[in-house]
Amino acid sequence: MPTASDPPLRVLLTNRVLAHRTGTELYIRDTAVALLRRGHLPVVYSPLLGALAAELRRETVPVVDDLPLVAERPDIIHGHHGLETLTALLAFPGVPAVTVCHSWVGWQDEPVRFPRIHRYLAVDDTCRHRLVSEHGIPPERVDVLLNAVDLARFRPRQALPARPARALVFSNSSGEGAPHVKAIRDACGRAGISLDLAGSKSGATLDCPEETLASYDLVFAKARAALEAAAIGTAVVLSDVGGSGPMITTSNVDALRRLNFGMRALRDAPSVETIAREIARYDADDAAAVSRQVRAVAAQDVLVDQLIAMYRDAIAAAQAAAPDLESEERAAAAYLRHLSPKLHERDLLRNAFRHLHRLPLAGAWMRRRARRESPTHWFQELLRSIERE
Repeated sequence: MPTASDPPLRVLLTNRVLAHRTGTELYIRDTAVALLRRGHLPVVYSPLLGALAAELRRETVPVVDDLPLVAERPDIIHGHHGLETLTALLAFPGVPAVTVCHSWVGWQDEPVRFPRIHRYLAVDDTCRHRLVSEHGIPPERVDVLLNAVDLARFRPRQALPARPARALVFSNSSGEGAPHVKAIRDACGRAGISLDLAGSKSGATLDCPEETLASYDLVFAKARAALEAAAIGTAVVLSDVGGSGPMITTSNVDALRRLNFGMRALRDAPSVETIAREIARYDADDAAAVSRQVRAVAAQDVLVDQLIAMYRDAIAAAQAAAPDLESEERAAAAYLRHLSPKLHERDLLRNAFRHLHRLPLAGAWMRRRARRESPTHWFQELLRSIERE
């Protein structure tokens, strides 16, 4: 808890969307709730609010979609996504910031080069590589803070059976009929393993995955979902729409965590043969040992300790430095200039889809096609925005 020498921090967290159960949105939720429970004062800003915003409010974390509603100046900005981070920086002059890069892809996760951003944080080595090698962020200003898991929620399961009987594809982007899901289903069928799907695209969103994962012996997942399943003690094979990776074992778990169990670990094509090869590596004792390794190093409390230390360092650095408003104005202009062609491309795409949507056959196809995607997929978001007009 904060002390007299370390008073509570007013932390403004930003995110592009706060409506679904995606990785960054859940990261924001878990961080904000953890800060509140430690006696700090988090506020979350996102221009697009939904169910996850309501979930945060139930935890008594304030959520806004308009920054003038935040009448009390924050001590620190914890930024996710470039445009939302810049919006917060301009709304609160003089407030220092740290930002987190969660993804190798997408313009939204491109960093804002801004004088008041004191640290650029990456959730894995892949994102660090992006920051320093594609966007010119000096290496000494970048730290890797690996993703974590709430150990109080994701408790160890009972011992796994000697042979797996039930498996789960746990992914927001994996719906029935997708090629990698078909490969997993066929490989599981050969091994006599029943298979279920969970995630937004499958229509079976898990609001409380900690209550479900323990009922499965084998989980196919990546990134946060893989980490949570491994912490519980299920056997985990890395797999998603982008490719397949290995079974998480005691020999590779540390290296795979440095990659956030993500893109650089999904090197194989998701064929029946590659999936079957990894299923054959199932080892109940090793999966239990993986769980113990994960739980020893990936606790949410440790991540929050690291974040709070970063916040205080940024605040101290800002207090010791003179503001440079001219540099800030140039940095904001440079980011908006960089953003302009991307928004123009989106307008061109939107206009084309708006025209197609007015045509009966094309409009019907678009609605059918959108239903096959997760709620956070760009196609779904585009169609919703057109239909609101």
